[in-house]
Amino acid sequence: MASVQPYLSRVERAHRLIEELRARAPRPLSARALAERLGVTVRTVERDVADLVAAGVPIRTRHGAGGGHRIDARTALPPVELTPGEAAALVAALAAIGPRSSASAQSAMAKLVHSLCEET
Repeated sequence: MASVQPYLSRVERAHRLIEELRARAPRPLSARALAERLGVTVRTVERDVADLVAAGVPIRTRHGAGGGHRIDARTALPPVELTPGEAAALVAALAAIGPRSSASAQSAMAKLVHSLCEET
């Protein structure tokens, strides 16, 4: 059986990559700067960005001087309606990476769990 650790570190790294881009938005960050911040190689950053883009994350890349990766970093999102199954899938994913891995993960977990609980 394959180790779960490489998968988890990849998920955590993807979350950190998105958060680094959001913190810098709308200015771009070079792959080299992202690699230094994440403690990985430039190639790993490029592969992670490609995976996130393929998954639909709105990361834009501009090559050349002054270029880099940037993300649409809205300060607020429109309401999203999830089915109970979708919310449960997100709870399971957060539980896998550790809901205390970041303040954002903790907040998301609390909101999702609250939405799944019956009101009394």
